[in-house]
This record gives sequence, structure tokens and C-alpha cells, in this order.
Amino acid sequence: MRRTSGGHDARGIRPVYSPAGFDNELRSALEELKAGRWMAMRTLLERTGASWGLRTARSQVLGVVAAGSQVVEAWLRESPDSADAQVMLGRVSVERAVRARREHHPSADELEKTARQECYAAAEKAPADPVPWVSLLALARLDERQERGEHRERAAEPMLPLGPWGLLYRVYERDRYNREAHHRMLHFLHARSAGDSATRASAVDFVRWVSSWAPAGSALLALPLYAYVEQYRRLPAEARTGPLLRQHWARDPVAVDASTALHGWFDHTDPTSQSVLDLNHLAHALWAGGRPADAARVFAALGPYFTQQPWLQVAEDPERPEAARSEYCRAREESFAADR
Repeated sequence: MRRTSGGHDARGIRPVYSPAGFDNELRSALEELKAGRWMAMRTLLERTGASWGLRTARSQVLGVVAAGSQVVEAWLRESPDSADAQVMLGRVSVERAVRARREHHPSADELEKTARQECYAAAEKAPADPVPWVSLLALARLDERQERGEHRERAAEPMLPLGPWGLLYRVYERDRYNREAHHRMLHFLHARSAGDSATRASAVDFVRWVSSWAPAGSALLALPLYAYVEQYRRLPAEARTGPLLRQHWARDPVAVDASTALHGWFDHTDPTSQSVLDLNHLAHALWAGGRPADAARVFAALGPYFTQQPWLQVAEDPERPEAARSEYCRAREESFAADR
């Protein structure tokens, strides 16, 4: 049985949502950011340096929190030559554009244009950094009709549809196994697949293609689990209950990919260095697939950390936010009970 970082048994711990997860340095920077101070963010990114996976993850969370204020703009005014500040301005600009589009705000088009400009400015100022290209991939899903040429390029793999592959390959040049970039690509494929079963299938083709070459220890081995949650979410209501629910998670290829994520990723890494969102998806897939003892290992590694997804998407009543916590607690208790 794994223990939490504090040394306590993970059983019975009250679920906690924290965007920083196990990253205590990020948590401290977020507190400063919420108070309107940017110095801790600057120091954190300087200390992160060229650890691209960690930099991508940290800048994503910082960008979400900073998007509701002018803190990054204040930093850039104070340090106009700072590449980190420009990269973060790209991050917050993308977050604002995505929010505006989601809320059907009249400023959405202008914010998207601004975000794209800021990202390209960041790419020029920080040419080795994958984050500006990851940010541009995040913007791609807003182009649902694929009107921009950069969003309808051919993939190297013939079975995959047109998409923003050039942007993804720019990330590859800088950080081949970048977790967020591949999630952004999956978001793009899901965004264009509403009502189209063939396009929905291409999302699964994509994640299985990625997992076919991702190395042991790579978080990309957990990527297929996200596609299967979305696949499940789009099932008719009558197929989301009882025995049919378990069949979805217990049969191949879902069960095989859950095993790959468990043995190829989870067993090769320190869970406290990983995304709690990935760990929640893995715990769910194992529990729902009838493997409670394996799920218990992942729940124990998670300690108190809980995420809304995938639990809300697979809950009986996904319209109630509290249903996610209830589903998570039920799965955790059942897994620990079976493990005992």
C-alpha cells in the first residue's frame, strides 16, 4: 500500500481539489498570484527552466488563475524583455479567448485574434520553449470549421484526419512527449466530432496511435483513457447504466489500454510527480473495469487529491456537480474494501 506524501494511509482521507496537485511550489505561487503578486510566479518559472514538461504543466495552471486579473500584464510592463512574462501573456490570452467563446461573448473573435498574436510573439521571444505552440494548439479547437489553413494540415499518419498537425510538430521539435500538447490535439478532435461517428472514431485512433510509440513512464500512455470517457459520455442514456456500464470499461481495447497505463506509466514513475487528473482517470478506468485491487493502488497514491473529471462525466446525474465527489468516494471505498 502506497502512502501519501505526509506518510499517512490514504484510506478515509477527505477528497480535496487542488489545481496544483502534489506541486507545493506551484501552490505557493498560486497563493501569491491570487493576491495580485507576480514575483513568485516569475521565480517559479525561472527555477523550472528547461524542464519542459513541468514548465508546460505549471504555466497552464498559472495561466488559468492569472486570466481573471491584470497581474501578467503588470509583470510584462515591469520587465518588457522577459520571455517568461510574454509566454504567460500568451497563456492568459488563450484562456480569456476560450472563456469568451464558451460564454458566447461578443468579444470572442477579437480576444482570439489577440491571443494568437501574443502566442506568436512568445514563440519569437522564447524560440526553444514549447509552451507558445501548446497555447496555439489550445486555440485551434475554437476554429470548429477549420477555416485557418494551419488547422487543416495532413498528419504523418494516413489514418488521421486533417488538423493542426504543424503546430503539434512544432511542439515535437521542442518536447517530443509533451503531455498537454497531445491533450489539446484530442480536444480539437472532440470539438469537431459532434454528431459525426467517423470523426469520433478518429479521436480514438489518435490516442491509440500516440500510445503505440510513447515510451514507458510517459503520461501519454494514459491519454486513451480520456478518449474512452468522452466516448462513454456520448452513449445513449440507456447504455450508461447497469451491466452495460461495466462492459464499456471491462472489454478491449479499453481494458488493454488501462493495463498499459497502469504497468507502462504508473508503475514506472513516482505518482507525486504526475498529474492528479491522469491518476484520477486511471483509478476510474481500473475500478469501472472491475479491477478494484489495482484501482486501490492508484487511489492510495493519490492521497487526498480528487478532480471533477472523469467522475462527473460518468456519474448517473452529470448535471449535479456534487455527483462527481460522490462517485469518486464510492469508487475509492469499494476499491479499498476489495483490496482488504
